[in-house]
Amino acid sequence: MRKPDQITIDRLLLLHLLQTAEPFGLLNDVKLQQLAFLCELQMFAKELKGFHFEFFRYAYGAFSKDLDNDLMSMRRKERVENFSASREAEDVIAFFLEESEKTKSETNAQVLEILDAVVTNYAPQDTDKLSKSVEAVEISSPAEPEFKLAIETVSFHTILLVPSRIETKSEFTLPASVLARLNTALGY
Repeated sequence: MRKPDQITIDRLLLLHLLQTAEPFGLLNDVKLQQLAFLCELQMFAKELKGFHFEFFRYAYGAFSKDLDNDLMSMRRKERVENFSASREAEDVIAFFLEESEKTKSETNAQVLEILDAVVTNYAPQDTDKLSKSVEAVEISSPAEPEFKLAIETVSFHTILLVPSRIETKSEFTLPASVLARLNTALGY
């Protein structure tokens, strides 16, 4: 279960993902879910934690109910319009990025670099091609890391990713006072 500060960071990173992906064209639920999943996998591959979304296998690849709930919640708070950051959210994103840079945290910089790289690489793909890219990803369990399965071979509704069970060297963080200000700016 995500902690309140993790939820705030997830929402801020999600807004940044939406804003970064916007120039590449139309986003939809499936494409957004796949982009976030790929971001999270890449972060874990570098032993970093940014997003805290749990994902399971769904008809079109990976799906996170937490991500879906955060997106809907930010739509209700008018921070997201369809799949774009609203004008109010743009100010929050700018403040978030400014505060992230002020921390001079290499982890924060790496998490944002990974997010930007994944979006740059995968957002130009159409939804079908992106889903096929995700389904080709091979995953393994911590108990048997040498045994890998392509996501497309995993049964529907099987859990693919549980961040709370993955140990990393470092995690994206901001001071509590900054998180409180950002949470307020998000309308929470």
